[in-house]
Amino acid sequence: MPDREPTIRSRELGEGLRVAMEKAGLTGAEVARLLDWSPSWVSRLLTGRRGCTEADVGSFLGICRVRGKERARLMALVHEQNTPGWLQQHGSGLPKQLVTLIDHENKATAISFFQSVIIPGILQTGEYARAIISGNVNVPASEVEDRVAARLARQSLFSRERPARFAFFLHELVLHLPVGGSQVMSDQLHHLLRLSVRPYITLRVVPAALGAYASTAGPFTFMEFADFKPVTYLESETSSLFLEKIDETQAYRNILSALAETALAEGQSRELIGTIATTRYEEHDDQS
Repeated sequence: MPDREPTIRSRELGEGLRVAMEKAGLTGAEVARLLDWSPSWVSRLLTGRRGCTEADVGSFLGICRVRGKERARLMALVHEQNTPGWLQQHGSGLPKQLVTLIDHENKATAISFFQSVIIPGILQTGEYARAIISGNVNVPASEVEDRVAARLARQSLFSRERPARFAFFLHELVLHLPVGGSQVMSDQLHHLLRLSVRPYITLRVVPAALGAYASTAGPFTFMEFADFKPVTYLESETSSLFLEKIDETQAYRNILSALAETALAEGQSRELIGTIATTRYEEHDDQS
């Protein structure tokens, strides 16, 4: 099969094969020798740039001794490797492992967020995240702490040696939504201020006074990469949608451009966040 532009599914398959190989203590060169493949063929397979058959993947998993659910998952990906984008259904709860999203976040060179309702998960404090997650009627109480921990763990993206460039566009109403009470909101808004001064983070507020604005369709995450096309990620209560067709991602790039033209400047955004944070802090003092 010829080389091609990798899709989300082919990249996920390649990443799964790479993990299996490493767990088996093998290198790409060793796999190539054992299967009588060229090292370059194996390399392109692991990056999702090389199409493959069930027999190819079966042989690869065989020498890596992968069985059970993981084998079934990777074999299923073979049939979807050429499909751009997909709808990942996960019922009434979140997936046990957000493997695909986390993998793409880790590989991204730039990530842009728009949020119109709540603070983006990657910016949330523990108490804010706990209030949001425990308020979801579809999340069992026994799972709340695990989900809070998982959400906070995603913030390790900010601590990488070479972090991606992050751009956050928050509608002003996000700052006013009283999640968890005045103290929780005050701490959360001050956390935003601390993050906003990092050189790789841009945080801007879309003022409510604008009325109708560029992204009335709702929140999204737009990820850009060095080696493949951008991906837009949308999430609802029961499903996750990944978009990678050129016309789809261009539509969200257009929205980001429009938001950049209408949102408050970074300094103005910090001033507004600081003002609201102070108000929340004073409210907490009055209630104490």
